[in-house]
Amino acid sequence: MTPKTPHLLAALLLVLGGSALLGCGPLRSTAFILDAEVQIEAARTAGAEKYAPYEFTLAQLYIKKAREVVGFSDYEVGVGFAEQASAQARKAKENSMAAAAKTEVTPSFTTAPPDKQQ
Repeated sequence: MTPKTPHLLAALLLVLGGSALLGCGPLRSTAFILDAEVQIEAARTAGAEKYAPYEFTLAQLYIKKAREVVGFSDYEVGVGFAEQASAQARKAKENSMAAAAKTEVTPSFTTAPPDKQQ
């Protein structure tokens, strides 16, 4: 080995390590955005648009902002917005499920036709 070889090896490791770290940002942000989208759809299925509109709208706005900042390669900020979107969507789902449970309509058990009831 020549005296330049350790320096060359160290530089190569630094470049490879740096490029590996750069690749993590897009993957991590994409994973968080996908998770938030799943949470938002779960909230929509639970009726959050009707029963928890504030939290549901906030989740939608956060995911929109997450996509926007990731589009400008600001991955860490995008992850933060995606986490907020996911948290708000979970809250919307919980609130809508609780509200829907409170407004459950209990069936009336009458056997007579409506025009024959007293």
